[in-house]
Formats: sequence, C-alpha cells, structure tokens
Amino acid sequence: MNQPLRIAIAGLGTVGAGTVKLLHTNGVAIAARCGRTIAVTAVSARDRKKDRGLNLTGVAWFDDPVEMAAKAEADVIVELIGGSEGAARQTVETALARKLHVVTANKALLAHHGVALAKTAEAAGLTLAYEAAVAGGIPIIKALREGLAGNTIQRITGILNGTCNYILSTMRATGRAFADVLKEAQDLGYAEADPAFDIDGVDAAHKLAILTSVAFGTQVDIKSVHVEGIRHVSSLDIQYADEFGYRIKLLGLAERDAQTGGIVQRVYPCLITPDVPLARVDGVFNAVVAEGDFVGKSVYEGRGAGAGPTSSAVVADLIDIASGRRVPTFGIPATQLQKLVSVPLDQHVGEYYVRLLVVDRPGVFADIAGAFRDESVSMESVLQRGRTQNANVNVVIITHNTQEANLLRALKSLQANAALVEPPHMMRIENLK
Repeated sequence: MNQPLRIAIAGLGTVGAGTVKLLHTNGVAIAARCGRTIAVTAVSARDRKKDRGLNLTGVAWFDDPVEMAAKAEADVIVELIGGSEGAARQTVETALARKLHVVTANKALLAHHGVALAKTAEAAGLTLAYEAAVAGGIPIIKALREGLAGNTIQRITGILNGTCNYILSTMRATGRAFADVLKEAQDLGYAEADPAFDIDGVDAAHKLAILTSVAFGTQVDIKSVHVEGIRHVSSLDIQYADEFGYRIKLLGLAERDAQTGGIVQRVYPCLITPDVPLARVDGVFNAVVAEGDFVGKSVYEGRGAGAGPTSSAVVADLIDIASGRRVPTFGIPATQLQKLVSVPLDQHVGEYYVRLLVVDRPGVFADIAGAFRDESVSMESVLQRGRTQNANVNVVIITHNTQEANLLRALKSLQANAALVEPPHMMRIENLK
C-alpha cells in the first residue's frame, strides 16, 4: 500500500471532530477504496483542554491554524474554521503557497475568494476541494462537476438552508408564529444565537453563488445574487398559500435568461405547488434539483449540516486526493471561467402572491384594482377574510404573469394610500414543473 495521506485539520468543532471520528471508524474501508490510509498528523483549535471524545495521541497541536498550515507535516490542510477573511483565508492561502492541497467546508470563503484561490491551486497542480461547503452530505458538487458533465445545465433550484426549511415547515405544520419557531430552532441547535446569517438568506446565497459557477462555467459572483430572507413570512402567509394550493419555501435559483444570455441568481421565499419534489422536503433537510439538456431533472436530497453529513463530504474529498483524482475546482479551469452577466430581477416575469392589510371601508378595493390596472397587472384570484380586532382586513391577491417592475410600481403607488395599515407583503410564485 502507498504512503499515507497526511492531513492537518484547522478547527475541531462539530465538523472537525466528526471528520476525525469518521476516519477512525471507517479507516479500513477508506484505505481499501483509495489504496492508502488517511492519517491525521496535526490539528489546530482554540482550547486544548476541551474534551472532544477524540484520541489525539501522537497528533501535533497548533494554537494558530496559520502556523499549522506553514509548519505541519502534512499533504493536505483541511480548513473548518469558517468566515471569508481572517484566519480561514490566511490558512488556505498559506497552505497553497506551501504547495499543499486544501479541503474546506467554507462557503463564505469560496463565495468571496473562490476564483482567486482556484487559480492559485490549479497553477500549482493542487486540489482545492469543497464538497462540504454546499448542502452538507449531498454530493452536489461532484454530481454537477462530474456526473452531469456531459450536459448543458439549464437551471439549478435548491433548498440550501436547513434552518429556514425547518422554520417554514414547522410553521406550516403547527400554525405557530415565526419568532416562536425560531426560538425552538435555536434551542434545538438548528439556528445560531445570532440567526441572521441563515434567516436573512446569506448562507443560501453563498451556496447558490458556488453552484452557479459550477453549473454555468462562470466566475463566482456573490454580489449578483438577489437575496431575501424569511423574517417577513408570517403564519398568515403560510395559511393563505395553503388555501391557494401552494407551499412556501426559501429557494436558491439560478438559470440562464433565454433573451439576454445572462444569469439570474436569486434567493427568496416563494410559493411552489405541492406536487414538485422540493415542496415535500421538510425539516432540516436540503435538496437540489439540477436540470440538464440531456439528463432532464435530477433530484438530490439529504441533511445539509451536522457532524455526520458534513464530515462525510470532507472525507469524500480526501479520498479523491488520496486516489489521485483531480478535476478543475469549478468544473473548467479557473482561467476559463466566464464573467457572469447578471440579469436585474425586476425583469422577471411570473405570477405573484400579494397580501395587503387594509382598513375595511368602501372604495378600498377599487383603489387596489386601480393601482394594478394602471401598471397592467392582472389579478387571477382574490381572497378577503373577515375583520381583525382593529377593523382591518387582509386582502390576498394572486396575479397573472406580469413583469416584476410593473408590480413593484403598483405596490409603491398603493403605499401612498392611507387605507394600507402596513407595507404590502409580496412573494413570487415559481413554476417548477
């Protein structure tokens, strides 16, 4: 058998500790699959005294991950620190400068610096691997980059954040308010003490930007992703969506615009019909649908976070390196990635869900209809419920296909109407059939 692949792990949190445990538990099978053992030779973490349930006898310990990347006896640096700057970025850059392969689970780093890091790695004949950065245990990077390599990808759609999916599916199942379910998600460890990164859509946007690059051969462009989170989604919205025959999901979507040839990247809560695969994905699970010109639709579902799924993805990358398998970081050489030409979201054409809380008095609906008429927005369905305690009513509208810019102008006009009690609530309806 060949010499062991020596790895140094920066970060011994949930994923780092899980990776060490996986390599120990399945070490014999892993060695058989790649023709050599994978040995942890060094680690770096803040607290040496913390009991992680790991046997680190004979493993070098570094307090500073950057120093570890510069000095450890290793062939691969596994970066599990997180964050787009600071120690994480310095650790990866130091490893590549030292001609060491890198495996990372850091979506933020790749979303902001992935192309530059890929160019550095590829110029040195090194691997920069990141299966664990997107959708946890789902092997979506390998699927897009290798399994579907013969296809022209037309669209990527995914539930890319388990925290948001848990909140929305629990709200639907129980009728409870957003804040209540968010607190439960935090208590269960599904959401951080500061949940903004998840519930504001940032985490999903990082993952979508990476998927877009692999799927369409473009440079990673996080700045072109339109991002909306789920803070404004209420239990009322979920109830009304049900009545109209829809589910609400936070989705990441990327597709090529047929008219301009540009790429639309968007993350937002939207309404989808219950018969599409993503509508049936609940709880903390992630799922991705890839649509190719020859393969059609292929669906990938699994746990998007946690020690087991994410460490599984880390080790899959390590096995590729140990076996000598190497492909360009984003599917084609980084120097050949095309600059992404973005398409403004206000050019989007589709159906929309609009909820208006208005004062219940004569003439209000005529004002609503007039604002929509003036911007050529046609209403397909309208639902009005009884008065609230404050004598207000919710008016819910499903539009026909319309350009988003037109609807936004209509809603802006309505905001000047004194009958509106709060700003309009608007979500897009995505036809994913």
